[in-house]
Amino acid sequence: MLNNNIAQSRYESPLGCMVLAATPTHLMGTWFDGQSHQPKPDAWPVDDNHALLVITKQQLSAYFHNPAFQFDLPLYVSQGTVFQQAIWRVLMGIAPGRTTSYGALSTHIGKPAAVRAAGGAIGRNPFSIIIPCHRVIGANGALTGYAGGLARKTALLLHEGAL
Repeated sequence: MLNNNIAQSRYESPLGCMVLAATPTHLMGTWFDGQSHQPKPDAWPVDDNHALLVITKQQLSAYFHNPAFQFDLPLYVSQGTVFQQAIWRVLMGIAPGRTTSYGALSTHIGKPAAVRAAGGAIGRNPFSIIIPCHRVIGANGALTGYAGGLARKTALLLHEGAL
C-alpha cells in the first residue's frame, strides 16, 4: 500500500516554476504553477531535502540540458483511472523529438472512437514533462491543448527538435 505522507518541493525550470510532490517511495506529480488540474498542495509540507524530490529535480535539469534524457523515476500512476493509465503508458513510449495525435493514441489502446477521452486523460496527466503529453498534437499537426499552456508546449517541442 502506498504511504500517503506526501511532501512537496519547488523546481525552477527554464519554463517556469514547478511543484513536485512525492511520498517516501513514489513521485506523485510534477506540475507547472497554475496549470490545469493541478492539485492544491497547501496541506503538503515542504521538504527540499526529500530524496526522491532531489532526484526528480536532478533529472528535470538533465532533461533541460539534453532533451533525449530518459527519466527513471518511480511514478505513482495508479492515481488515474484504468483508461488514463493506459494513455499515460502509451505517452511514455513517445521518444523525444517525436509526436503523435490524439486519434493515434486512442487507436493504440484499442479505442479509436475515444479521441476526446484520450484528450481528457492527457490533460489530467500529473507528471508534466516526465510523462510527455506535450508530444501529442492535433491530427492536422496543430498544437492543441496543454495543461501547462501552449507556450510551454511549443517551447518543449522546440527543445526536443520536434518543431
